[in-house]
Amino acid sequence: MTYAGYLALDDLLAAQHPLSDQHDEMLFVVIHQTKELWLKQILHEIALAKTLVRAGDLVPAYKSLARVSRIQSVMTQSWDILATMTPADYLRFRSVLGASSGFQSDQFRRVEYLLGLKDDSFLRFHEERPEAHAALKSALDQPSLYDDALHQLSAAGLPVPDDVLNRDVSRPYEPSDGVEAAWLEVYRDTDRWWALYQLAEKLVDLDDALLTWRHKHVVTVERIIGRRRGTGGTDGVGYLASTLTRRCFPELWSLRTKL
Repeated sequence: MTYAGYLALDDLLAAQHPLSDQHDEMLFVVIHQTKELWLKQILHEIALAKTLVRAGDLVPAYKSLARVSRIQSVMTQSWDILATMTPADYLRFRSVLGASSGFQSDQFRRVEYLLGLKDDSFLRFHEERPEAHAALKSALDQPSLYDDALHQLSAAGLPVPDDVLNRDVSRPYEPSDGVEAAWLEVYRDTDRWWALYQLAEKLVDLDDALLTWRHKHVVTVERIIGRRRGTGGTDGVGYLASTLTRRCFPELWSLRTKL
């Protein structure tokens, strides 16, 4: 076994196929392919964390959740590398992208779904890739990491409303006063609920890192293309900025005002 053989380097390093003769297109390809590799690892870690949380093994789940947060930080920092590409550099090869867009990343949507940001409108972008579509549909239809955490709140004896525990998990999560009240009990007596408290803070870490990534994405895109429409037909910066209000775990943010 060799290093190159173990890592399949010949396949990996042959996977970059710029369509123009412009120098900066290689950076654009490598940055986005690298993000997809990190998203693959994030999905791997979230799958383990969900299994552990569902089983009530909260403490072992912390490691995977912390690892996801570190990966998110690396992904956010990568925007600084892409930002070395000027608007003129990008416009020299933008036309070869056609209608392709990061908006269409099935792995990113799977991460959103598994964290609780459900939106079935994204399924239509992957109908030509049956395996990706099936994986995305599976993530849409299964309980999110937050659903798993709320069931652990209930299992511990905290008053999580039945309509939340029995909701249609394929639909977007709606904030609940009852869920906020349950988490408030945890935060007001951290010694008693230490495992759940630490789980909650690990979840906030994920949400915080995702918001930081989104913000840096907005800034980088505006720096390179201004307010132009995105290649995938979205409103570009306008669409990206609208995502900054999303929270995967809303009650873990709102309860802070009431502590």
